[in-house]
Amino acid sequence: MPDIYQIKTPRILISRVDAIGDVVLTLPMAAYIKQLLPDAKVSFLGRTYTQPVIDTIASVDEFINYDELKKLSGPEQINYLKQQQIDAIIHVLPNKHIAQIARQAGITLRIGTTNRIFHWYTCNKLVKLSRKKSDLHEAQLNIILLKPLGLTQVPSLQDIIAQNDFGNKTELTPYLNAALIKDKFNLIIHPKSHGSGMEWGLKNFQELINILPADKFNVIITGSEKEKALLENWISDLPETVIDLTGKMALNQLIAFISKSDGLIASGTGPLHVAALTGINTLGLFPSLRPIHPGRWAPIGPKATYIESGTNNLDTVTPLMVAEKIKTWL
Repeated sequence: MPDIYQIKTPRILISRVDAIGDVVLTLPMAAYIKQLLPDAKVSFLGRTYTQPVIDTIASVDEFINYDELKKLSGPEQINYLKQQQIDAIIHVLPNKHIAQIARQAGITLRIGTTNRIFHWYTCNKLVKLSRKKSDLHEAQLNIILLKPLGLTQVPSLQDIIAQNDFGNKTELTPYLNAALIKDKFNLIIHPKSHGSGMEWGLKNFQELINILPADKFNVIITGSEKEKALLENWISDLPETVIDLTGKMALNQLIAFISKSDGLIASGTGPLHVAALTGINTLGLFPSLRPIHPGRWAPIGPKATYIESGTNNLDTVTPLMVAEKIKTWL
């Protein structure tokens, strides 16, 4: 197998075709690849709906759409990967289909974990990695997969944060700009999680909103189109000063809006990790329950933090406790 260090401009493909939060915590890999291989071109294989997040990272040179790739016939999929002239693929999220076509396309270096049987016959570099039993953060676990590229030690979370090269590329619409008030702290509350995190409960969020002084905080509720219907009645009972933006933003607009805001609170869900990525004040609410505890999934950013319940649910996290934490952001 040729030494990838001997290739003048190696093309490296990161494969992670799942949800927003998972993708956000995979993105730091791109910067570390370029530390190990300064002339490398880094591509990211992702889904249509996660592309806006991936496109914000300067270290990622190219996005490859897995949803579009799947529309091709089997031979066309293999031929497409051949045309990309990829030298190495890193299977961050094990996916049997992707592993098979990467092998059939003749990608020289194919990196996967030892804990998937199909990696044993589709990959030629296996990394021993047990996520469930590890005490490392998800972002650190992802970077361990760079060992075949020369990684010698797992970076600290502070080092990973320092490598962040996020850049917003979307202009806000006048309507969304108007939702941000200059003389108040613009606080986004994202109460739902699409099942990706343990939710705190709408009653708690409502009590939190009532505690926060309206003359200092401009509270904005965000959520997807599906979540809009779930939140409609709850939002109607909130103070009139609260701004409802549920179902009103595509992901690129949400990313831009978050980056222009002052803070965000949510459970372990995609927008929480996006907020940390943009560098704003970010507060995650987590139970002490593996594998969704903050040791594994806490938001990582220069102003990101979390509250951990100490139990297997969020019952011990009170609105007053959260309010006191948020008030320190002022």
